[in-house]
Amino acid sequence: MNINTKFTVATDEGTRVLDVLTKELATEKFTNLLDKEALAIYISDKFNLKVLVDELNSMSNQWLVVYVDDIAAGYARITTQGKKIAVLEGKRVVRIADFGVLEQYRNDEVVNSLLNKCIQVCRSYEGIWINEYTESPLISSFEAKGFVQQEGDCQYDDLQLKSHYFVLFP
Repeated sequence: MNINTKFTVATDEGTRVLDVLTKELATEKFTNLLDKEALAIYISDKFNLKVLVDELNSMSNQWLVVYVDDIAAGYARITTQGKKIAVLEGKRVVRIADFGVLEQYRNDEVVNSLLNKCIQVCRSYEGIWINEYTESPLISSFEAKGFVQQEGDCQYDDLQLKSHYFVLFP
């Protein structure tokens, strides 16, 4: 199995890969947590082609895609945007957002390839944070890399899902 994680930009190919991957991952993540209508609205609002191209072209974002034998298996968006928690105030921090690996490829080797690349890219910041929904199967992977769950609960993006902040000070 050949695993490779690399940056993606707003080319036709990069946009096509992320268009498919973002929708597929959102469907896998949230099918059992949201009703069909809420999931459809979420995907339509957050992952439509215009929003995706705008996010790909934003100077605040970097996109990574992990490939398994040249098949796109997961992605992460690294951004300086998002609501920060108190422990991060006054610090130069970055967020790993929309992190996910398709279920059929979700093993330690693939998840770690994507997560290691994210951490490597973010090393120049004072802190790295993630807001992850409580039921996520990836939480143990974040914690294994040194991310520490912060006190209290919060909401995952625009969804009515309970989540937690995880912080890493590299």
